[in-house]
Amino acid sequence: MLKKTAILFYSLFMFTTAFAQHETAENQHGKPVAETSELSGKEERTQEVKEFVDHHILDAHDVALMVKDGHHIGFPLPIIIYDEGFHTFMSNTKGVDGHEFIHGSPVESDGKFYTLNHEKIYRTDSKGTLTLDKDHHPTEKRVLDLSITKSVLTLLLVTVLLIVVFGGMARSYKKSLVPTGAAKFLEPLIIFIRDDIAIPNIGHKYKRFMGYLLTVFFFILLLNVLGLMPFGINVTGNIAITFSLAIITYLITTFSGSKDYWKHIFWMPGVPVPMKFIMMPIEILGTLTKPFALMIRLFANMTAGHIVVMTLIGSIYIFENWIAGVAFPFLTFVIYLLEVLVAFLQAYVFTMLSALFIGMAVEEHEHDHAH
Repeated sequence: MLKKTAILFYSLFMFTTAFAQHETAENQHGKPVAETSELSGKEERTQEVKEFVDHHILDAHDVALMVKDGHHIGFPLPIIIYDEGFHTFMSNTKGVDGHEFIHGSPVESDGKFYTLNHEKIYRTDSKGTLTLDKDHHPTEKRVLDLSITKSVLTLLLVTVLLIVVFGGMARSYKKSLVPTGAAKFLEPLIIFIRDDIAIPNIGHKYKRFMGYLLTVFFFILLLNVLGLMPFGINVTGNIAITFSLAIITYLITTFSGSKDYWKHIFWMPGVPVPMKFIMMPIEILGTLTKPFALMIRLFANMTAGHIVVMTLIGSIYIFENWIAGVAFPFLTFVIYLLEVLVAFLQAYVFTMLSALFIGMAVEEHEHDHAH
């Protein structure tokens, strides 16, 4: 327990150190702190906190581990775009103005120029000109972005890790049923998912869906935990990811539905015929709201938690006094512990609701037609 607590405090220290270095660098390139009014200084720091939080929760074309002297320390990722053919280069490629692509410098590829604006890639000219419309959106052509972003890299790493860990567990069980290594920790979770999620919600057909339920639980759990790390990989806070997971549950539910399941949706037994025509669109809409609830629940809870933690950390630099230095680290530690709980809880909720929806689809109803 002491070791885990020390690691957690170290992570929080890395958060605050990175932000402090970011703020110092910004001050060096702007007005001296002594020359700004107290109000304007606080407003500037508030804006910096907002940018810091946005950088943490949004996807990116590079991985920034920390900030030092105004520069992100990390490693670049490959840029893969399709625009009348594929174009590939690294995100730290020097552009025509000598700066890196991730800093907005236009990069040439096969006679075309591309620039990055708010993590979106546009075709532009050699000067990187972007014309904005009335809503401040670039009017230039936005290309198809197939890049390995921070979130995509994390998804690949988590996928490989799960295959290695559970593949090793499967091989170890062929030799002995006594759990060893990681299986000692993971086997209770697997039994919990089987006995407390799959069987109660799906019934005797649970074995068909155990593979998916185990995969989605550990996949979301590991992504949630990685999102709490200092370098900030907020994958489950990306609505595209939660949408994809919800769609998979929806497809499994739809294609596993029994005859009784579809009968209760399109032609409810025991309901007067006029009411059936009224209830049918409502029931169909209900099948769509279930994956929507899965998507929004995971996305909103994880994103909100990250914003709260990062905002509390940034508040230390907004108020700049000893009270903030004492109170906010304590509050951040408490919220951070809650976030660890939420990481497990949201993985459980998504898995449990998926099992519930699948169980409703595969359930076979017995109707008493006696009058």
